[in-house]
Amino acid sequence: MRWHDLFDDLEAQYGAARDAELAAEVSDRSRRELALVRLVDRLRAAIDQPVTVRVTGSGVIEGRLTSVGPDWLLIAETAGREALVATRSVLSFGGLMAQTADARSQGEVASRLTLTFALRGIARDRSAVTLSYADGSTTTGTLDRVGADFLEIAEHPPGEARRREAVRAVRTVPLTALATVRRV
Repeated sequence: MRWHDLFDDLEAQYGAARDAELAAEVSDRSRRELALVRLVDRLRAAIDQPVTVRVTGSGVIEGRLTSVGPDWLLIAETAGREALVATRSVLSFGGLMAQTADARSQGEVASRLTLTFALRGIARDRSAVTLSYADGSTTTGTLDRVGADFLEIAEHPPGEARRREAVRAVRTVPLTALATVRRV
């Protein structure tokens, strides 16, 4: 009888050690997998969901996340406007669910649609915009040019078309200073 108890005890110890080792391995693998998750994949999983975004210099933006690029996001604000937000200016997100999009599900073309690509589209449209900077200041005008790491905006009053006589100044802005872009 004592041998039977000894073997039962040894088997229980082995089972407990095996379970602890498996739990540690699962935990370690989970941490490693989480370390590979990118913010853009978390955001892509939240497309069409309501979010709250705290942005340097722009305060809180609330609305529905409509599109995401590698370094920008587009929010349909509850006020009815859209805000193009430079991801590097985001301080925090609220409303993201636990889901994460598979990194492999992002197409090669979509992964190349950077902030400069989006800004060039706005410049091509000749839409009047308000730029918000990281320091909280703003400029209203029309994007004239978008370079690799800067843009140029012709400042003019809101509601006026970009005409030579309406332009007060042309400002060159490093993209690192940009927080949000909203069409006027």
